Amino acid sequence: MPTIRRRGGLLRIAALLAIGLVIRLVFFSSSSTPSRSSQSYQIKEHSFIERATRSDKSLNVQRYPFLQARFGRDERPDIFDDLIYGGMLDYWTRLQLPFITNKDTSSTDAQHVFSAIDELLSLNGWVAALCPTLIRPFGQSKMGYDDLIGEENLYYIAIIIHSADHFLVDQLAVIVQMARRLGSSNIFVSMVDYDSADATQTLVDLCEAVLMLLNVPFRIRRVPGMTVDPAAAYYPLEEAYMRNLALEPLHELKTKRSVTFSRVVWLKGFTCPNDILETLKISFENQAAMVCGMDWAEHNGYFVFSDRWRTRDIEGDQFRQSRSTSKPDAVPPRDKQGALRYAQHLPFQVFCCESGTHVVDPTQSYYKDIKYRSGTEFYNLSRADGVPVRNSDASCLDSSQAWFCRDLWVQAARDAIEEEGDRVGSGANAGGGGAKVRKRNDEEVKEDMVEDENQNLELEKQELEEKQHHREEIKVAVAGIEGLEEVNDGGAADRKKSDPDANAGSDYDAIPPEEGGEDVPPPPEFDKLLIPNSAFRPARILVNPRCPTTYAGVTHTQLARDLFEAREGEDKDKPLTSGKYVLDDWEGAPESFVCQEQRHTGGRKAPKTQRRLKFSIDEELNKLDESPSS
Repeated sequence: MPTIRRRGGLLRIAALLAIGLVIRLVFFSSSSTPSRSSQSYQIKEHSFIERATRSDKSLNVQRYPFLQARFGRDERPDIFDDLIYGGMLDYWTRLQLPFITNKDTSSTDAQHVFSAIDELLSLNGWVAALCPTLIRPFGQSKMGYDDLIGEENLYYIAIIIHSADHFLVDQLAVIVQMARRLGSSNIFVSMVDYDSADATQTLVDLCEAVLMLLNVPFRIRRVPGMTVDPAAAYYPLEEAYMRNLALEPLHELKTKRSVTFSRVVWLKGFTCPNDILETLKISFENQAAMVCGMDWAEHNGYFVFSDRWRTRDIEGDQFRQSRSTSKPDAVPPRDKQGALRYAQHLPFQVFCCESGTHVVDPTQSYYKDIKYRSGTEFYNLSRADGVPVRNSDASCLDSSQAWFCRDLWVQAARDAIEEEGDRVGSGANAGGGGAKVRKRNDEEVKEDMVEDENQNLELEKQELEEKQHHREEIKVAVAGIEGLEEVNDGGAADRKKSDPDANAGSDYDAIPPEEGGEDVPPPPEFDKLLIPNSAFRPARILVNPRCPTTYAGVTHTQLARDLFEAREGEDKDKPLTSGKYVLDDWEGAPESFVCQEQRHTGGRKAPKTQRRLKFSIDEELNKLDESPSS
């Protein structure tokens, strides 16, 4: 009997242990998949109870402490460590500890901290102090964003920092003001400090403290450089790597906690909070995939549009290096419609942008597995194996943002095709009928497009013949008076005088050959696309010229005067109607674009060259369909 009782007791203990283990695994388990980072920094999955009682999708840092994380901090000893610690200890013992009597004083202490934060942020730079006073057209400074704020959307703010201590505090001021307007639990801040060598590390500590006090969820991460030798760095690859790191919490929150964000705000340089809110509003009203501001840099005493490497107008051409004081006929976009809307301070459609602070719709991009990427055929000039020979139609080795824009165009077209296939094939069986319908529709569309294209070619041929005939008549008439050679020379001189950058896609912004650049060949003749890009659903990419971004040393107030002072006959205080924000007609992608590429390593200052490449959405879709991953 004792033996049986002993065995029964052991069985009960084993059963209790098994039950306890099951309860722990089911009710209190976190992520079962280890992350590349430390487990303590993981965003935890919902437990069984949370799933059963409908998961809480709020960003409440008091309830979920893992929403505030900092890792990769440089913990190496510093010569000022003792001095800083001594100052903190002195402040605590003399000015804090004697006045702490009980827990009732904690609110007063918190208010002192918040007042100190306000004072710090308002005394640094122009963001907190001067933004409300800047000149804006159409009564922008008086516009309310209550409708935007009241929707309780979630916003993801991403910042890439690389030795940028000169404006990090101002960016923190913008985040604080956005938290106050949108709510601290409605934003998530992701900061990546990429191998900074200045005071950024200390200022990031300040950012961490302020965000914790304001209950703003965040992840701050410091990562080393990708290569020890800066001359061996390939900037587009670094750029893509950093951006994808900054977006890691976005995907983790969706996968592990079913938290999705309405918009992602990439914060660059100095941008006023109202400008960000307006860009968000334009993004929602146009259901845009991406909306960019415009960044301006100071050059020789005047302001020039800066980010020409990543920005292309709707015709695929680079923006002019225009000044903020340029005349209306010398504005950055080359296309007619874009220039017209720019002159009216209205958003205009572009092929690609990343000019300053910009807003991205993750539903049309990141949540569809679009990631930042770069070319892979770059080479290191310091190697002895020589320069590889590249074909004239080789893939473009430009910025990661340019790749991202082209992926947006292809994704928009693919979504439309899949939606149409689902609609037409809704009655098909589950054995793949939808795919067959989609393929058949593609072939029918191609036949229709070929027929339309032939008709268009005939019309274009007739128009060209008529224009050529008209030119010949003019030449003959003028040549009888002044001579044909003088007419040709004079016409070329007049064209050069009227518009020195009339040759769209030129080397206007390229590095001169004497400084290590290359002569840009003329645009090659491309065969007509079997299916033109205009046949596909367009990606909604906009530039909003009313929301400028500036950098260190730029007088933002003077720039605002240059861009927005009322012209003759213009009432800058007249509110802008919401209808002017919305584009009624969206153009398709251009069939070619200017590729400004960095072919070899050499860091951020590596020389870039230009050429024009064909862009066919149909070919890109075929590549995706043929790839094993699809």
